[in-house]
Amino acid sequence: MKIEHKKVKKIKKYVPFYVMLIPGIIYLIMNNYMPMAGLLLAFKKVNYSIGLFQSPWIGFSNFKYLFSSNDAFIVFRNTILYNLGFIIFGNILGIVVAIALDSLRNKFFKRCSQIIILIPYLLSMVIVSYVVYAFLSAKTGFINNAVLPALGIEKINWYSEAKYWPVILNIVYLWTHFGYSSIFYYSTLIGIDKTYYEATVVDGAGIWAQIRHITLPMLKPTVITLVLLAIGHICSSDFGLFYQIPMNSGLLYSTTQTIDTYVYRGLLELNDIGRSTAAGFLQSVFGFVCVLAANRIVSKIDRNSALF
Repeated sequence: MKIEHKKVKKIKKYVPFYVMLIPGIIYLIMNNYMPMAGLLLAFKKVNYSIGLFQSPWIGFSNFKYLFSSNDAFIVFRNTILYNLGFIIFGNILGIVVAIALDSLRNKFFKRCSQIIILIPYLLSMVIVSYVVYAFLSAKTGFINNAVLPALGIEKINWYSEAKYWPVILNIVYLWTHFGYSSIFYYSTLIGIDKTYYEATVVDGAGIWAQIRHITLPMLKPTVITLVLLAIGHICSSDFGLFYQIPMNSGLLYSTTQTIDTYVYRGLLELNDIGRSTAAGFLQSVFGFVCVLAANRIVSKIDRNSALF
């Protein structure tokens, strides 16, 4: 009886926490699990006249859509390479900015800096696209009218020259996301015991030695976690970045077309929801496999740094 009484008492103790979980669980089920029933559409030829779930099964025909086109290689290449660049350069810049923030001693300036660097992330990609256009416009752009003439270079029609856009898109992505990623790293840095740095100063270590032997090792778990999560989306892309920023210019498709924009443009012409679902399903599966593989590699190197 005493044991049962203790169990009941223990359950009652955590009842408020269980109640707090209910809204989150409901949201998770409605937003993440219920829509999974729609994955059936990836294997069907959707006919709206008879309904989504009564439409005929066609197997893997919808998946062939992504690979049958001549643009399939370009689409997958762009998606994966851009994401790899975003992961590498985005995390490096985030770490550098976080270290710079942590080194600031003026609290007011530090707080203002955090707000300022986070603003681009909060902007709509439509607004960002017009900011970029203000710089790159062939006739009125700042670069063509102020920067290039000063350097003695002829004006460039940026929205018809595909070769420049891998650099442009990476710069825009870093500008809009470095503040957000740096917040994660900064939150880790402020939790590091400052006595470690004081001890290295006594031993005669400089700033670079402190960063190398204290800061970076302490940031390793956070870096691994963020990289693994980013790898899960390596086959997805920021639709606004690749559609809005290039202004949907057809001349730039060779370097701006990704899986998401490719499917979207295909849907505008074909209105085929089955192929769109197949693309999303394939992206999720590939991302899941990439996370498992990356986590497996991490667990072999450092078991404590793996997610699971």
